Amino acid sequence: MMVRRWRLLVAVVSMTMVCALAPQAAADAVSTPGWADGWQQTSYPAIAAERDTAIVMSDGIALRANIFRPAAADGRATDTPLPVLLSMTPYLKQGADPVAGGGMIGLSQELIRSGYVSVVVDVRGTGVSQGVWDVLGPREQADTLEVIEWAARQPWSNGSVGMSGASYLGINTVQAAAHRPPALKAILPVIPGSDLFRDIVGTGGAIGLGFMPMWLSIVNGGKWASGLQAMQQGRFDPRWLADRLAAPATMLPELAAVLASPDLAALPPATVDLAGYSDWYRARQSDPSRIQVPTFVIGGWHDIFANSQPAIYDAIPLPPGQKQLLMGNGYHATATKGFGEPGAPPSVTAFQRAWFDKWLKGIDTGIENYGPVTLYQQGGGWTSGDSFPRAGVDYQRRYLTADPSASAPHAVFDGSLSRTGPAAVDQLTVAPGLRGLCSRQAIEGTAGMVAMLPGGTTCEFDSRFAEAEALTFSTAPAETATVLSGRMNLHLNTVLDATDGFWAVSVNDVAPDGTSTVLSTGQLVAGLRAVDEARSTRTPEGDYLEPYHPLDIAAVAPQTPGAPTVLDIGLLATDAVIQPGHRLRIDVYAFNVPRALPIGASIAAGGLRPQQVRLDPAEPSYLTLPLHGRPGF
Repeated sequence: MMVRRWRLLVAVVSMTMVCALAPQAAADAVSTPGWADGWQQTSYPAIAAERDTAIVMSDGIALRANIFRPAAADGRATDTPLPVLLSMTPYLKQGADPVAGGGMIGLSQELIRSGYVSVVVDVRGTGVSQGVWDVLGPREQADTLEVIEWAARQPWSNGSVGMSGASYLGINTVQAAAHRPPALKAILPVIPGSDLFRDIVGTGGAIGLGFMPMWLSIVNGGKWASGLQAMQQGRFDPRWLADRLAAPATMLPELAAVLASPDLAALPPATVDLAGYSDWYRARQSDPSRIQVPTFVIGGWHDIFANSQPAIYDAIPLPPGQKQLLMGNGYHATATKGFGEPGAPPSVTAFQRAWFDKWLKGIDTGIENYGPVTLYQQGGGWTSGDSFPRAGVDYQRRYLTADPSASAPHAVFDGSLSRTGPAAVDQLTVAPGLRGLCSRQAIEGTAGMVAMLPGGTTCEFDSRFAEAEALTFSTAPAETATVLSGRMNLHLNTVLDATDGFWAVSVNDVAPDGTSTVLSTGQLVAGLRAVDEARSTRTPEGDYLEPYHPLDIAAVAPQTPGAPTVLDIGLLATDAVIQPGHRLRIDVYAFNVPRALPIGASIAAGGLRPQQVRLDPAEPSYLTLPLHGRPGF
C-alpha cells in the first residue's frame, strides 16, 4: 500500500509533464505548418520493451533503464539501427512506459513507432538506480554523458542521440548539451531551467516555499517506492538499499533548517550552502553559450523556470532556425495547455517529430523555418517573429507617485504610474499578509498545482483580493494598444524599521471593469540588494534592466533602520499588449507566501514589521518598461 501511495504522489509531480509531452489533437491546417499534420504517421505497428536494463557507470554504480524499440506486429524489435531519444528522470521511469499506458514523462507511441528508440533512465539515487541522488549535480551530469555514449554504441542505435523532456528532464537536457558530447545531435527541452537558484529555489534570496518542500518530498518518497516494490517481487538489491539509507531524504533536512533557524552560524556549512547562491548551485548551473547542437526551447511566461528560458535561447550561439524559442502562457503543470488547438502551436509531439526528423534523420521537414520566436502575447494571442525582445524596443520610465489613479480603492494605497516624478515627499506603509495564498503568484509558485484544486483558479486572473495588502500604482487608461516586450525593473526607494525586509512586486494588466491580471513578477530580500555590475544589464539611458544580485548569504548587507535605501527588483521577461482602455499597474507587497519565504535568519532580522516605500522627488521610484511602438500611456 505504501509503495502504491508514493507512486501516486510521484505521478502528481509527473503531471507537470502531461500537457508538455502527451500528444494533443493536431490543429487545423490553416493555422499550422504542413509537418504538424503528419506526426501520427508511423512505420512500425508495435513497440518492444526491455525494462530495468543495467547501465554501469564509471564509478561502478548501476543505473536502470527502460528501452522501447519499434517492432513488427508480432512484437519483435526491428534490427535496423535507429536514432535514440534519451530521457533522464527522477520521477520513476515507469511513468514513461508507452506500452503500459504511461508516457507522462516519455515519448508517445507514435514517435517511437515512427522510427526512434526511446531510452528512459532513473537518474542516480532515484527509482531502482543505485547511488545517492545528486540533484542535477556534477556526478549526475557525468552519468548523463556516459549514458549518451552507451546509447550511441548499442547495436540498435545508429550513433545519433537526441534528448527531450520536461522540467527536470529539460534541465538535464540543457546541461548535457552544454558539455558537447559527440553523439548528441539535437535537443528539445520543455520548460527547462538553467539558473536554478534564481529561477525557483531562492528567487531574490527567498526560498520557493510553495514548490521546493513539495517537490523534494515527492521525489524523495518516490526514490524509495520502486525499490521497495522490487523487494516485494523478490528482486532485492542490497547496494540500492545501502544507498537509500545513506541519504533517505536528500536536501529536505537542510531546507527545513535554513527556513527555521534564526542564526545561520549555528548551522553546518553544507546546510548554509543551500540558503544562498553558492558553489553548490554554481555546479548545477548550465552554460547555454556552449551549446552547439540544434535546440528548440519550449517555455512559459508563468512557469517556475521562466527566468531562464529566454536567456537559454539568447545564449545559444546558433543562427535562428537552428535554435527556436516558444513561450506559452501556462504554468509548470500546464505549460503547453491548448497546444494543437486551432490558432495555437502544434502539439509537443508534432514538434518532436519534425525537429528530430530534421536533425537526426536528415528529413527536410521545414521545421527550421518555423518561428524562430513564437510567443503568446499576454492580452492578445499567439505571434511569431525574429527575436525576443522585439526589435526596436524603447525603454522608458514610469514614476511611482501619490496621485490617486481612482482605479484601486480596494488597495492599501492607490497611486499612479506617471511620466513625471512625484512633486512632494510621501512615505507609504505596507505590511506582510497572507492574501497571497489566493493569487496568480501562488499558482506560479506551486508549479500550477493550486490551480488544480477546487476553487484554485479563483484569483488566477484577478489580483484585487491580494491587492488589499498592496501598494498599487496605475497608469491612466491606454489611449492606444501598448506592447511590452522584454524584461522590466523596479527602482524602489525604501525605508525599513529593521535591518532586513522583503519585497515582492507584480506588473498587472488592469481591465476597464477593474480586473487586475498579473503579467510579470519579481522579489528581493532587502539584505541581498547588492548588485554585480559586471553581470547586470542596463538600458541605453543607464537604468537597470536586469540587475544581477549575487545573493551571497555570507555578504548580507543590513539596512539602516529609518534610512532611505534604494534597491532594484528585476521582473521576469514577458511579451504583452495593454489594450486601449486598459491600465498598467505595479503592485508592491511585503510578503509573498506561498510563492516564497525568506530564510529564518532574514525573518529574524526583519521581524515581519511593516515596510515603507518612499516617494521622493530627489530620489524617485520608477518602473523601467520595454515599450515596442508608441506607448498609449
